[in-house]
Amino acid sequence: MKHLRIFWVYAALLLFSFQILSAQQVKLKVIETSDVHGSIFPYDFKNDRPANGSLAQVYTYVKQQRADKSQSVVLLDDGDILQGQPVVYYYNFVKSDTEHIVASVMNYMGYDVGTVGNHDIEPGHAVYDKIKKEFDFPWLAANAIDTKTGKPYFPPYHIIKRAGLKIAVLGMITPHIPEWLPEKIWSGIEFEDMIETAAKWVKIIKEKEKPDLLLGLFHSGVEATYGNQTADEPKNENASQLVAERVPGFDVVFVGHDHHGWNYTVKNKDGQVVTIVGTRNAATDIAIANIEMNYDKEKKEWDKKITGEIVETKNIEPDKDFLEKFHPQFEETKEFVSRPIGTFTKTISTRESMFGDSPFVDLIQRIQLDLTGADVSFSAPLSFNVEIKKGTVYVRDMFNLYKYENLLYTMELTGKEIKNYLEFSYSLWFNQMKDENDHLLNFKKDAQGNIVMSERNNTPLLANTYYNFDSAAGIDYVVDVSKPAGERITIKSFSDGRPFELDKKYKVAVNSYRGNGGGNHLIDGAKIPKEELSKRVINSTEKDLRYYLMNWIEKEKTITPKQFNNWTVVPASWYQKAKEKDYELLYKNALAE
Repeated sequence: MKHLRIFWVYAALLLFSFQILSAQQVKLKVIETSDVHGSIFPYDFKNDRPANGSLAQVYTYVKQQRADKSQSVVLLDDGDILQGQPVVYYYNFVKSDTEHIVASVMNYMGYDVGTVGNHDIEPGHAVYDKIKKEFDFPWLAANAIDTKTGKPYFPPYHIIKRAGLKIAVLGMITPHIPEWLPEKIWSGIEFEDMIETAAKWVKIIKEKEKPDLLLGLFHSGVEATYGNQTADEPKNENASQLVAERVPGFDVVFVGHDHHGWNYTVKNKDGQVVTIVGTRNAATDIAIANIEMNYDKEKKEWDKKITGEIVETKNIEPDKDFLEKFHPQFEETKEFVSRPIGTFTKTISTRESMFGDSPFVDLIQRIQLDLTGADVSFSAPLSFNVEIKKGTVYVRDMFNLYKYENLLYTMELTGKEIKNYLEFSYSLWFNQMKDENDHLLNFKKDAQGNIVMSERNNTPLLANTYYNFDSAAGIDYVVDVSKPAGERITIKSFSDGRPFELDKKYKVAVNSYRGNGGGNHLIDGAKIPKEELSKRVINSTEKDLRYYLMNWIEKEKTITPKQFNNWTVVPASWYQKAKEKDYELLYKNALAE
């Protein structure tokens, strides 16, 4: 019997070898989704209307490609699926006693492997520890280390076998999570540098697995200098291209996190070409690596031809079987978001928030001050172009009022730190105007000083992200845009008339992203060392801020959103003219969120 088993093992090995050697050509289509942000259905639950992108449409494309027997298909996801549309919020926090809809959907679609994104960590241990067990495929993050064991908290890599080929996929997550999220959300995990992690695991994979192809599946962007970082900075947020260039061995690097959409090549330090592809967000497109493998019998190695491709989903019909299978979950979510919670007496929009004090941001400030009893509140517009209409307000509107699952912190800051915080924020936000014909907003400019326009919708790009444009409530102050950054803010007093003193300590309401150092307002602005931030937190909510905003509105019933008018921009004539000009420029071709 023992000899018979040995014979069959030997025969199987011979057959496997014969399949490889006889396969003159193998075609692979590796499909990546990333930053889906809950876009499972072709429907926008937040705004009660059809959506351009969805996994239902992705599945139509995947089924078509799998039906083509001239190729083998590999399906990957690159993270950030557990935050965004209300359907994932519902299964994260409301209906958490059943299999998560994301697990049900991705298992149904037949994903081969996924990587964890920062917004997949954001819902907390209870959510991501549960869903990683529910997935029928491994969920990777080689650089997320379990502090108890010293080993990866999630699997570091996975081997996929297709058409006699051995495909290794190494997954990594952006290491900046501690910069954005409260420690209790990622407790027990340390996030290591991507380049160092890749070097370690590529060596292990090559020696142990000897793969025919090595793919990187990185939830990280490609612009290493984003946010004033440097390419040599440890734990760079967007290190995907750096890994491709500095760690030889990768054939394709799939990227995510930055919502950009990439398709290009770089050379690694050994002179080998690496293809980099990545999607935008909300399942509006799919990133693809088309790989043709030709076996050289003399050299006994594979010759690889790789091309990247981006396919938009807006013209792809949703898969009918998909929609039918998950129709009960769709209807249940629609019922959840359609519950009325109060009434607004006027329409509010984030458009106004880009240029000055606004009812939209001041509603959030008002609620934050009310919930915490703080002296000062900081908040920013978290969406670029949304509105909540006058009349009945529904649960769905809360996802436009507040986009992310941040907690609410009450922190202790001095008057000077509050002023410096604001100086930093307005240096990101407003341009130093030379005269009334200059721009108010701080636009991104090229080497010649021309405003850089978005390739996506021909709108001007801001030099910094709008969700870092924090204003304050509770104090009255003036922003002088004729002055240089760092010299613009004059705080007159508290809004209730109390004197504001630079050397006194005050209670400040701020979201957990900012309170943990996100945006660097507290670190580079207020000059509070990163390690000291947690000591400044007096109190934190247990649940996300959106939950408390919803409860506050339900309690108040009828809300009249109003502008505090507690801060103004001078010179007034310059401001008014520049505001009108920049509004037209910014929103002329803007897409609604």
